Amino acid sequence: AGSYGYLTFAGGIDSETWLGSRSAHLAAGIGRVLAGGDTLPLGPDPRPEAAPVTLTPEERFAGGTVRLMPGTQSGLFSDAVMQRFLASEFKRDAGANRQGIRLLHTGGPFDSPAAAGLASDFITPGDVQMTGDGIPYVLMSECQTVGGYPRIGTVLPDDLPRVAQAPLGATLRFVALSLADADRLYRTDAERLRALRAAVRPLVRDPHGIHDLLGYQLIGGVTCGDDLERA
Repeated sequence: AGSYGYLTFAGGIDSETWLGSRSAHLAAGIGRVLAGGDTLPLGPDPRPEAAPVTLTPEERFAGGTVRLMPGTQSGLFSDAVMQRFLASEFKRDAGANRQGIRLLHTGGPFDSPAAAGLASDFITPGDVQMTGDGIPYVLMSECQTVGGYPRIGTVLPDDLPRVAQAPLGATLRFVALSLADADRLYRTDAERLRALRAAVRPLVRDPHGIHDLLGYQLIGGVTCGDDLERA
């Protein structure tokens, strides 16, 4: 489900670091895309004996409602434009990557009279930026650091995965939250990890859901049934 999948190795990828990171940043020319035949060195599994566990996936792989808090430039848009934006239904466009995701809608552009003379300002992931033609982009994890296009608001961090995982053509809608409400919902990374660890449960697979069940070795031996008596 969704647009992206992630594979994490228990011991991590044990490659050389650059500026303290093993990541690639293609837009900046750091690293490259993996190709067929590439190998990655893995670190040792710190708990190879650990039992399999799982998490129940959240409902965030088919679009839906996204919470929006006001940003530093929300006041540049009129109340009428803001209300039309919140009442609109958007579709995820094919123009999407780790820098930003373009949203399509029917109707006029979401313009601001202050856009023409706007100076560049700081930008953060989650900002909803309007291009010169009034088309919204949700800025993602590799977005630029500054920009001169107006931003109507900022998607809450907890809802950015819903935007990122929305498949092509999925419907997204925005609902406005006050800064006070957004602050009450904010969680640090440490708090998120604690909540995830508390939700972990043992992995018990239902045979009905194992599509390749017949490919497993299900029998470890055979018996006549009277082994103990003959012993």
